[in-house]
Amino acid sequence: MKFEDLKVSVQEIIDLIAAKNDREANNKLLEVNEILDEMLDHAEEDEDLREISRYQVLLNQLHVKINGEEQVDGE
Repeated sequence: MKFEDLKVSVQEIIDLIAAKNDREANNKLLEVNEILDEMLDHAEEDEDLREISRYQVLLNQLHVKINGEEQVDGE
């Protein structure tokens, strides 16, 4: 999955949040988070690492929006 696919998936999460479908939004967020972790494991270019980091920050913000709390690593 490349960054364009991630962008589409993140937009789906935002749309689900807007539709007040928090359960599906959270499920999609977890799915995208796993993909990001996999990408991070295989990233070699600094630019890819920076882009992955941006998505991780965005996903953390979306997690807070869905769940109303700060995400803790390992949860």
